[in-house]
Amino acid sequence: MLLNLHVKNMALIRELEMDFGSGLNILTGETGAGKSILIGSINVALGMQSFKGFAREGADTALVELVFSVESDALREKIEALDISVEDGQVILSRRLSGTRSISKVNGETVPLSVVRELASLLIDIHGQHEHQSLLYKKNHLRILDEFAREELGSLKEKNAELFAEYSALKKRLESSAMDEAARKKEADFLQFEVDEIENGALRPGEDEEVEAQYRKMANARRIAEDAAEAYRLTSEGPGNAGDSVSGALQRLLAVSGYDREVEELAGQLGEIESLLSDFNRSLSSYLDDLTFDEGEFQELESRLNEINRLKTKYGNTIEEILAYKEEKEQRLQELADYDTYLANLEKQYRQSEERLRKNSEAMSAIRCRYAKKLSQMIQAELIDLNFLETNFETDVRQTEALTAEGMDEVCFLISMNPGSPLRPLGDVASGGELSRIMLAIKTVLAEKDDMPSLIFDEIDVGISGRTAQKVSEKMAVIAANHQVLCITHLAQIASMADNHYLIEKTVQNQETETTIRELDRDESIEELARILGGARITELTLQSAREMKEMAETTKKY
Repeated sequence: MLLNLHVKNMALIRELEMDFGSGLNILTGETGAGKSILIGSINVALGMQSFKGFAREGADTALVELVFSVESDALREKIEALDISVEDGQVILSRRLSGTRSISKVNGETVPLSVVRELASLLIDIHGQHEHQSLLYKKNHLRILDEFAREELGSLKEKNAELFAEYSALKKRLESSAMDEAARKKEADFLQFEVDEIENGALRPGEDEEVEAQYRKMANARRIAEDAAEAYRLTSEGPGNAGDSVSGALQRLLAVSGYDREVEELAGQLGEIESLLSDFNRSLSSYLDDLTFDEGEFQELESRLNEINRLKTKYGNTIEEILAYKEEKEQRLQELADYDTYLANLEKQYRQSEERLRKNSEAMSAIRCRYAKKLSQMIQAELIDLNFLETNFETDVRQTEALTAEGMDEVCFLISMNPGSPLRPLGDVASGGELSRIMLAIKTVLAEKDDMPSLIFDEIDVGISGRTAQKVSEKMAVIAANHQVLCITHLAQIASMADNHYLIEKTVQNQETETTIRELDRDESIEELARILGGARITELTLQSAREMKEMAETTKKY
């Protein structure tokens, strides 16, 4: 869940830091106090928005930092699959603006914005006006149904994605295999030329390294001979050479070794050095005797190396890759030699793959149809609770001819808002405010199945009041029983359900306007409810109504 929010130089916020708790976190405040800035700041950190329009005017830098706790092993595994470590059970996500450049970091390490967005999709879900609008698109209806049926559908969906990848690859091969006899002959001639060229090269694995080593030695033979001969002279020839010097030193030590055990040990060490030096000189002398340069052999090596490099340029970076390329082309030649048989086998594989995919998709479709009825019934019950008293809701699942990674189903939410009205697609009927409540009903149904740790609801109370507002607040409490919820609201009924209540205020200091946030205790929360209920003038009667509302909310949450 979201533990901490740190914001610096964002719009009216100079700097603020806030800790959030579990359950239902309610944020309230006067219109224009800066509630939207907080949601905007979180969206910036999550990579959903840019700093443009949010960074404080005149500030060179801006920062938003979010600290999340990771409590489930399943979530930890998903995060670590993104190559992100969970340190001390936490993930710290930050985004900083410096000049015109923004930098995103996770646990102090710079990451691309795409990684931030992928991580955010595992940690928090923001439901604002845009999210409500997502109900207008059928693809999202399929996603919601699949989430509801995840326990039974999950393994089949994974299998379907694999089957579709296999089916698509075979389909692509089959489509690209259509060619006449002239085209086949042309391809076969070219392939045979490549195979023959590689065959004539008579390559051996590892040969390139051997030839390069021999070529390098012969190309530098003169320098090798000169420097090796000089080394031999310094160690074994001429006056004062190393061999004579070591031998002389050894004789001097041996002459006095009987007088001191330590000198005897040193003489033994020098004796070993003399023996090693003698072996070295013999080996070096033998190397110099064998060192020859044959111009003809050198040219043959150079020619062979050029041939190997030419084949590498055309067919692969290594001899192993070239030989693998040859094997692949030989297989293709065999296919072309008996093309009718090859094509028949490919068509058979394609039909079998299509049948496996269709069978798995049909199994998915049967599960979806079964769960669609349950989902419709549960959503309709929630909608009735949210004061959609005469609403009829259905989840329509229809099979299509097209096979996809998601199966072969189209899902559409249908709704009738009034008695006698026909069922129509959700997007053709519901208004923005109605969509927000429908989304809330869906989230309530999915609350026990959804493993998203934190949810943010913005504009959930648009266009509602009275009994509907009370029902919305109760639904929020239900969701908050299994998730951390952050909710910005203007309604006292929703605010009264708060487990943690925060007040967003706008103040003027030194002729500058700033937004601040602070957590309210129970008495302060009641005063804020009274302000929402009564406006600028708060009477004792308004306070009493606020107390009763808070007490009623606390009683409701117990049950």
